[in-house]
Amino acid sequence: MANVEPASLSPTDRYRSSNLWLEALRNLLRNPSAILGMGIIGLLVLTALAAPIIATHDPIKTMIGVPGETGRLPSKPPCIPLFGCEDPIHILGLDLNARDLYSRVIYGTRTSLSVGIITISLSIIAGTALGITAGFLGGTVDNVIMRLMDVVLAFPALLLAISIVTILGPGLTNALLGITITFIPQYARLSRASVLSIKEQEFVVAERALGASPLRIVLGHILPNSITPIVVQGTLGVGTAILDAAALSFLGLGAQPPTPEWGQILSESRNYLFTSPHLVFFPGIAIMITVLGFNLLGDGMRDALDPRLNRN
Repeated sequence: MANVEPASLSPTDRYRSSNLWLEALRNLLRNPSAILGMGIIGLLVLTALAAPIIATHDPIKTMIGVPGETGRLPSKPPCIPLFGCEDPIHILGLDLNARDLYSRVIYGTRTSLSVGIITISLSIIAGTALGITAGFLGGTVDNVIMRLMDVVLAFPALLLAISIVTILGPGLTNALLGITITFIPQYARLSRASVLSIKEQEFVVAERALGASPLRIVLGHILPNSITPIVVQGTLGVGTAILDAAALSFLGLGAQPPTPEWGQILSESRNYLFTSPHLVFFPGIAIMITVLGFNLLGDGMRDALDPRLNRN
């Protein structure tokens, strides 16, 4: 029994090898949708990192009273030089408070990406820990954790987030916490399902027979073999988290003025859709492109990491 090598007992161990991830990367790079998604996300990340460089104005500073801005009005329409614009200082125009809309949309990339990534990261950590604990220990622990997750899932996600933020108070941090809580059950159920199928595999049984500790089994075998569907779901979830954050900000429960956040920009301008449509159009397009990028990447990762697909 001492000569048994647990890693050779199950084909699922291939998920822990570098060859699997290299093959998944090759499959991902052969997927046009995934490439487009990575391109969109890469561009958004570069925009967020370079916001102080590419933004033309302070995103929270009003242009009223600024030298050279005399006569400019709030909600000034976009100014595109190629179409005969005489004053190309504000490319996307000004918002209702005479702030540069282009700079606010650019800086909003930072806020929205940060909220989406941080929210999903925290949800994955908490949900995976709960799911693995429930699936590995079973019994009463499993019942208590999963019934609690069922209670959270019984509420519509956005409604639950609104309730949490209403109790804690408006603000971006509380919105992030509320959205995180609504996502935890998804990853808990997903990781628990993976654990239940993996912990009875031969290589896990062999590890137990060799005297491996539960912590070593979880960290060395169960977690690596269950991470793939969690990563895929997490990639898809970032777009949803950004939408939820924008929805909370639109309702006045998320980012507060003058923070440049896409949902908050939409909230300020919602009553001027017909008189100043550019105030709604540009942040709305930014949200749409961001969600599209993460969804395309998530779909591509799901296909690339699915061993059941025949790509020969």
